[in-house]
Amino acid sequence: MKFGILLGLLFGCLGVSAQVRDEVRLGLFSAMPVKWDLDANWRTFQRTVEVHGGDGIDIIVTPECFLDGYAAADEGWTQERFQSIAQDIETSPYIARVRQMARKYRSFILFGYTEKRAGKFYNAALLVDREGRTVGQYYKTHLQRHDLRFSPGEDLPVFDTPWGKIGVLICADRRWPETARALRLKGSRITLIPSYGMWHEANEWWMRTRSYENENFLAFIHPNVAFVTNPKGGIIAKLQSNLPDMLVCDVNLAEGSEDSHIRDRRPELYRGLAESGK
Repeated sequence: MKFGILLGLLFGCLGVSAQVRDEVRLGLFSAMPVKWDLDANWRTFQRTVEVHGGDGIDIIVTPECFLDGYAAADEGWTQERFQSIAQDIETSPYIARVRQMARKYRSFILFGYTEKRAGKFYNAALLVDREGRTVGQYYKTHLQRHDLRFSPGEDLPVFDTPWGKIGVLICADRRWPETARALRLKGSRITLIPSYGMWHEANEWWMRTRSYENENFLAFIHPNVAFVTNPKGGIIAKLQSNLPDMLVCDVNLAEGSEDSHIRDRRPELYRGLAESGK
C-alpha cells in the first residue's frame, strides 16, 4: 500500500498519470498567420488561447510553422531573412512563452515554428507538457519543391502522454500512407497533423481514409480549417473559418473501430514495399 501511495505521488509530481486516460479535450487553433511577422502571429495565438482559457483544453495545436507564417515558401525568401526568424529552442523568447502558456493554462501544446539547429533549418513542431517541459520534437520528414529550404527529419517518433502515445506528422507527410501506418504500429492513439497546404474536400477524404485504414483518430490543423476524424473514417468535429478561432473537441480514444485492420494484416506479403519504387 505504501509503495502504491508513493508511486501515485511520484506520478502526480511529474504531471503524468499512472493510468492511461481515454478522454482528451483538443483545442485546434486555426488562423492565417502573417509571413515573417512573429510578434503579430504570437499575439493572434495568445488572444485565441486566452478566450478559451477556461475550457479545460488538454492539448492545444497550431498549424504548421505558424510562428513565422510558413515563410519558407515566400517569394521574398532570403537566407539572411530566414535566419532571422528561425528559432533556437534553448534561447527563443517565443518558445519560452509557449512553455509559460502551457503552465498557465495547464495544457499540453504542440507548437509549429522554424527551428535552426547545427547550422540547418527544420520545419518543426514542439510538444510541451502542462509544466512547459519538452515532451518531444518532430521535424517534417517528407520535403518537396516548395520546402527544400528545410532539412528533412529522419524519424517518425511517438510521444508518451497521459493519453498514451501520440504521433505527429507535418502537412505533406500525410500524403504517404506509410507515415500514418508507421505511427499507428508504434502505438499512436491519435495522430496530430499541423498543416499549411492543401485543405480542400479531397484532403478530408484522404484523412478519413488514413483514420479508417489505421483504426486511429486523426486531427488536422490548418489556417482555414480544423477537423477530427475517427477510426471508422467519420468526421466528429470540424471548424472552417477565415477568422482566428479554436475548435474545442472532446475525443474518447477508447472508441475504436469494430473491424481489426491492424490485427488482420499480413506483413509477410508487404515486405517489398520499402524497397520498391527506387
